[in-house]
Amino acid sequence: MSEFVAYLKEVFEQFGSIQARRMFGGYGIYHDGIMFGLVADDTLYLKADEVTVEHFVSRSLEQFEYGKGNKVVKMSYYLAPDEIFDDPEQATVWARRALEAASRAKPTVRKKRKSSSSK
Repeated sequence: MSEFVAYLKEVFEQFGSIQARRMFGGYGIYHDGIMFGLVADDTLYLKADEVTVEHFVSRSLEQFEYGKGNKVVKMSYYLAPDEIFDDPEQATVWARRALEAASRAKPTVRKKRKSSSSK
């Protein structure tokens, strides 16, 4: 685990216990089994949705994106504001917003194909 990810446990201490899981060269940040943040290159991004995205956009916080082939893929995670690293109350506010956004997200469910023998 990177030092930055270990430090996030302190940042979010007032919010509650968090877990980090390695994924795609970075980390997913979880609370109660729900991923509400991600870390890429020692940078924290928090989950946003249509309810919370304006908090990020109004502060010009950048959306997480990565290259996939010739395309740029944008995810619903935005750069965390700097003040959360110095203010436990702000860390809690932003973590709750991100957790609520993650909770509202609909999980993608793959439909099983009907086999031709099940007629």
